[in-house]
Amino acid sequence: MKKSSPLSRSGRFLGDLGAEVMRFTESVSFDWRLWRHDILGSIAHATMLRKIGVLSKEEQMAIVKGLDTIAQEIADGKFQWQPELEDVHMNIEAELTRRVPAGAKLHTARSRNDQVALDMRMWLRDEIFELAQEIRLLQLALVKLGEQNAHLVIPGYTHLQRAQPVYFAHHLLAYVEMLARDRERLKDCFERVNVCPLGSGAIAGSTLPLDRELVARLLGFVDAKDRPQLTHNSMDAVSDRDFAIEFCSVAALLGVHLSRLAEDVILWASAEFNFIKISDAYTTGSSLMPQKKNPDIAELTRGKSGRVIGNLVSLLTLLKGLPMTYNRDLQEDKQRLFDSADTARTTVRLMTAMLKNTSANAAVCAEAASDPALLATDLADYLVRKGLPFRQAHHIVGAVVALAEETGKPLNRLTLEELQSVDRHFAGDALKVFELKHAMAQRNIPGAPGTKEVRKQLARWRKISRS
Repeated sequence: MKKSSPLSRSGRFLGDLGAEVMRFTESVSFDWRLWRHDILGSIAHATMLRKIGVLSKEEQMAIVKGLDTIAQEIADGKFQWQPELEDVHMNIEAELTRRVPAGAKLHTARSRNDQVALDMRMWLRDEIFELAQEIRLLQLALVKLGEQNAHLVIPGYTHLQRAQPVYFAHHLLAYVEMLARDRERLKDCFERVNVCPLGSGAIAGSTLPLDRELVARLLGFVDAKDRPQLTHNSMDAVSDRDFAIEFCSVAALLGVHLSRLAEDVILWASAEFNFIKISDAYTTGSSLMPQKKNPDIAELTRGKSGRVIGNLVSLLTLLKGLPMTYNRDLQEDKQRLFDSADTARTTVRLMTAMLKNTSANAAVCAEAASDPALLATDLADYLVRKGLPFRQAHHIVGAVVALAEETGKPLNRLTLEELQSVDRHFAGDALKVFELKHAMAQRNIPGAPGTKEVRKQLARWRKISRS
């Protein structure tokens, strides 16, 4: 084998890899970002090899020192990545071996198959933790915006038509609930990511007496009771990418939730709604129309949901036809996984910043919420309290609405006589239904947008989000 050949090309090959093939097969252009975890994994592996007698104390110390030096050079941007060495693993190992002769022993009982599975799991653990924290900050921004407008009522919508009045804070807390489920899914995903595959080799483990539990402990692959978490089947360990798919699934659903929030923000910021104002720092203009102020952060958030959904579908398609065990197809997993993590985290951060720089147009919201038609259902409930079946009450109020439209009056301007012309169950207190403050005070069953309940939920989420 020529000295210029990659370390992965054994004496089996008589010639070098073709240049075009090298460009097609290399992955270091994107998997370099696993370097920190690759080095940590190598240090743990070296520690274990010393314990079982493969490395001497001096060799292990020299390897660790060499890896630390390489890590610092990478962090400082001084390390030269070489595409001809294919990937992050071979780049680091080749440079280590060049500097430290004992580095040639580091690959003992280890394959790039279990090495990359380890690196990806370690990398993803960090990403899950960071994303969960960023989601928490987004929740806190939503709670704070709700607290700043605790007394503000807006129309709630179904079918994008005005339906019933809700507190602005209640609407925002709906997204806090969605994001809470996203955080729970991340936590659940973490449990399956946090399993150590190293020691599985290429497919069938090793004949050497590896201490897999030691490696797992050194790298933090332990459960809540400090028990090491190890893969139990070497073939599954090197070919499993369920953890990546599961994370991308969580990211896709998070993207959908963010997209829905973005859509509400876009509508509320429009001239037709004018419920909110977004700071100039988080809006853009038009190259043609000087009056425009566009909610581009929200629009891009809505658009990026398609990106993370696509990454999930791509990974599912990638795995669906693969036989056991490792196949080079799996190289295509990283860009999809990396992109989903990057997109999710960036989008969450930008949405958080935008919401921190958003204010509500209280007068406009109050005007919209004063529409008496929003309380038509309350009028039906009034009749239910009089003993009528709801279906009958619903029909009667529908007739009242038709009368109001016919006379050109809002519902709360109809006279008692006009109400009683539709049904005699209406009494002098019927029009009190249209007092908004009273109406909101009545909605205090758990989960409803009533005054006391929303105040309680804001306090609950303030405590949860800051814990």
